[in-house]
Amino acid sequence: MKDLAPNIFRQRLIIEGLTEFRLLPDFMVAYLEGISKELDMVPLGTPSCSHHAEFGWCCHMHWITSGVHMYTWENCSPLFFSVDIYTCKPFDEKVAVEFTKNFLAGTLIELEHRSA
Repeated sequence: MKDLAPNIFRQRLIIEGLTEFRLLPDFMVAYLEGISKELDMVPLGTPSCSHHAEFGWCCHMHWITSGVHMYTWENCSPLFFSVDIYTCKPFDEKVAVEFTKNFLAGTLIELEHRSA
């Protein structure tokens, strides 16, 4: 893919996993607030959640340097989630993955991640 803006730094990490329990809005808000601190990102507001009966919850947090989304799928077994971190500020991907593993300890079945 051609880099259309070589003067703008961009980094993206996708973290996906399977869980034993539903991830509800309070949990998702706490996760987004926590990962923001871990990655030293500056929020532009509080996390915002929405729900769709066919799929599940979505939670978004806007950062000065872009943001993070967390999505859940509730109509599958095991339960699936996806986190999409996109930023114009460098961050340590290992920190994000380890924070996610630790935050989801007790419900996490499996976790995968990739840079995009």
